[in-house]
Amino acid sequence: MKKVLIPLVLFILALVAADKFLLPYLTESGSRATVPEVRNMTYDMAERELRKSGLKAMKSYNVRYLPDVPPDQVIDQVPEAGSVVKPGRSIILVLNRQEKPSFPMPDLVGRTEAEARQELERIGMVVTEVQAQAVSQPDQNGRVLSQSVPSAVVLKYGSPVSLIVGRLEQEPVGLRRVVVPDVLGMSADQARGVVVRNGLSVGRISYEHSDLLVPGTVISQKPSANAMVQFGQPVDMAVAASSN
Repeated sequence: MKKVLIPLVLFILALVAADKFLLPYLTESGSRATVPEVRNMTYDMAERELRKSGLKAMKSYNVRYLPDVPPDQVIDQVPEAGSVVKPGRSIILVLNRQEKPSFPMPDLVGRTEAEARQELERIGMVVTEVQAQAVSQPDQNGRVLSQSVPSAVVLKYGSPVSLIVGRLEQEPVGLRRVVVPDVLGMSADQARGVVVRNGLSVGRISYEHSDLLVPGTVISQKPSANAMVQFGQPVDMAVAASSN
């Protein structure tokens, strides 16, 4: 009788143990949790929301600094909302990068104002002021003459920068000076057009005999080519005459 009773008791104890310990464990290991949507929440709010679903929060930081995003706002989550996971799993909450990045100041001198602004915007610098400075050289018009921060100086994202940009100062017509074009070797008609287009007037036309140049070709001019003269000044030309 004892031989029969002992196995029976052991069997009953095994059933009780399985009911009390093993089944709850198996049931728990097979349960699932759905990940809630926590993007755009603050980290604390997202952590509480995950805890309600039996999940944990783990901080992570975005690779790039986002200037318009608060530092405690969740901008992404892994796994995404709606994913089915095991209870107690850690959900990665991505926050904005805490440290503002730094960049070396570029050399902007000689660039156009638009190019300088674009470059500063690319690295997150703020143009706070642009001053105009009169220039006499056309190639300096609209270009950066100087910058408030020297090139290669390391600045934090969002640092202020001011620029000085050249503005070509136009003289009154009566005082404006222009460069005399080189019309030697041109036909008389072509030379007249070039002179007028360069802000000058056609002066006296004289004819000289020449055995070397084609008749009607300009052989001399006054003032000479590249001279700086007053706007509208006449240019005298000597033209090769026909040998007939």
